[in-house]
Amino acid sequence: MEYAIIRLGGKQYRVREGDTLVVDRVKADAGKTFSPEVLLGDGAVVTATVVAHERGPKIRVGKYKRRTGYKRHTGFRAATSRIEISLGAPKKAAPKKAEPKTAEPKTAAPKQAAPTKGLPDGYEGLTVAQISAGAKTWERGELEAALEHEQAHAARKGAVAALESALKAKEA
Repeated sequence: MEYAIIRLGGKQYRVREGDTLVVDRVKADAGKTFSPEVLLGDGAVVTATVVAHERGPKIRVGKYKRRTGYKRHTGFRAATSRIEISLGAPKKAAPKKAEPKTAEPKTAAPKQAAPTKGLPDGYEGLTVAQISAGAKTWERGELEAALEHEQAHAARKGAVAALESALKAKEA
């Protein structure tokens, strides 16, 4: 994504790499950086650098009451900050911690779960849709073995529901 949407001072801004914005005064000193809240940006890291603190244009306010000679004028200049935006790369996932080593010898074969006996051929590679379709034609022993396998290993809700309904249909 080439841009991000950030929230700063209660307002939202669409920013790109290298943009310079004039926003309401921020608490950071000139030359310091900070990270505004990112609302949209696919995990992009947005860093804002305060270039300078400035004041906005003067706004003149006049008060007047007719037939009394009452006139008052006052002005106002908003405190603003000029910031420069830099977009970083998306946040990377934290590296996984190394698992503690066990005292097993290196020559030991990796342990695999023993396949449940009575499963239909190639059951481990079937999708939930294929299980739902095939369960109608399987025998009761195959259904029970498949249900036991799902509950112990995969726990796919759709497959468990399909197998349970097929078993109920076989009972009736």
